[in-house]
Amino acid sequence: MTFDEYQQKALLTDGTVGSSTISAKFISIVLGLSGEAGEIVEKFKKIYREKDGIWDNEDKKNIAKELGDLLWYISSVSNHTGISLEEIANINLEKLKSRSERGVLFGSGDNR
Repeated sequence: MTFDEYQQKALLTDGTVGSSTISAKFISIVLGLSGEAGEIVEKFKKIYREKDGIWDNEDKKNIAKELGDLLWYISSVSNHTGISLEEIANINLEKLKSRSERGVLFGSGDNR
């Protein structure tokens, strides 16, 4: 499945599709980005704290589920920008390539 195929399927479950305004419902989706990222961090914290940093397949499956939720939120927000996930992925790869070529891949980056 491509990013664009995923995005089209994910949009079927997005109640904010078609809106051209930044509504309260859309803001809840933007805030969901942070919430899901926090859940991923929380899973790693517990693996580190409770399992001495040793993760098993069940941990990886649970993290994958949270990453999927984060991808859904990213898909929704990108849809509202009018830019596809495929295009966003390509823009990001170009940015990383440029940083690598300039030797700032692990530095402060660009546009900060």
